[in-house]
Amino acid sequence: MPFQAEPPYKHGAVSRSAVVLVNLGTPDAPTAPAVRRYLKQFLSDPRVVEIPRLVWWFILNLIILPFRSSQSAKKYASIWSAEGSPLKVHTQKQAQLLAGALAERGHTDLSVAMAMRYGSPSLPEVLAQLKSEGCERIAILPAYPQYSATTTGSIYDAVFAHYASVRNVPELRFIKQYHEHETYIDALRDSVLAHWAQHGQPEKLVMSFHGVPKRTLLLGDPYHCQCLKTARLLAEMLGLSKEQYLVTFQSRFGKAEWLQPYTAPTLIALAQQGVKRVDLLCPGFTSDCLETLEEIAMEAKHDFEAAGGQQFHYIACLNESPAWIAGMAEIAEQHMIGWPTMKTVPQRAAEHVAGEASRAAALALGAAD
Repeated sequence: MPFQAEPPYKHGAVSRSAVVLVNLGTPDAPTAPAVRRYLKQFLSDPRVVEIPRLVWWFILNLIILPFRSSQSAKKYASIWSAEGSPLKVHTQKQAQLLAGALAERGHTDLSVAMAMRYGSPSLPEVLAQLKSEGCERIAILPAYPQYSATTTGSIYDAVFAHYASVRNVPELRFIKQYHEHETYIDALRDSVLAHWAQHGQPEKLVMSFHGVPKRTLLLGDPYHCQCLKTARLLAEMLGLSKEQYLVTFQSRFGKAEWLQPYTAPTLIALAQQGVKRVDLLCPGFTSDCLETLEEIAMEAKHDFEAAGGQQFHYIACLNESPAWIAGMAEIAEQHMIGWPTMKTVPQRAAEHVAGEASRAAALALGAAD
């Protein structure tokens, strides 16, 4: 594999540091062709689907993509906003606010970017752009609190694949997980308490996480255990007993057994048992997306009410909540220890001198006029 051409070397240039917030991805538009392109990239990842490649090629290209693209496009259209895809909009805003929060902590000599594992802006494109800006230290911050080979592991693959063709590889740090980080749990607690302060407390709190095949747990993926720990820590912070909350898993696909209990059947069972109100949040998602806004806030709500439930409340993801932005800043900061992300005294002095010179020049021009 040939190496990429390096940006022109600038003698004396100061290298920079960067944080890249990486989310899963989204189609460029709620249309069948755009969804088909997105699903093909997403479902072609061997980290996501661990089925023999030849067998999966036929299933994906002859069955799933021809039929599921149109169906998924309609679902995306139901949650698409004037700004675009909710997941992309929220992730962009999070990255912007994260940059501001880190600057307030003194990290002013730092770039913060947003990238998608699938779709745009692609992770390789963002990493190449940071390279051109002179970033020699890059911290990768996945939008996934709980580690899974299907998500965070895939981000690692993409980063390593990109740098396999780069001659001068920057220093890399990966934030593997933060499922038990105090600031993350605190942000979840604040979100739930804010909802309860406005709407009262439910009979049951359901914490629904994205599902993965049970096989991944048996092969050593820590995701299931980390989801349970997140739920336990949040329940403790909320003062809930074991009878007051449930952990479930959504988005099952195919005939294989996935992590249980499944979300939809659990909600139906709760309604049939006489539970009148359920509140549900998705702690594994830090940005609202198709899975939370359509599958949960619409479909799961319908399932619960159709089975006899009276009130279904979906508690939004952390999105741009101030507590979560501060939490991301603390997590990122902890993983950048030792990096020169704060401008030195000589740098600040040089900028001050340049600023004074600029102002003096402007005044001189004004006097000449």
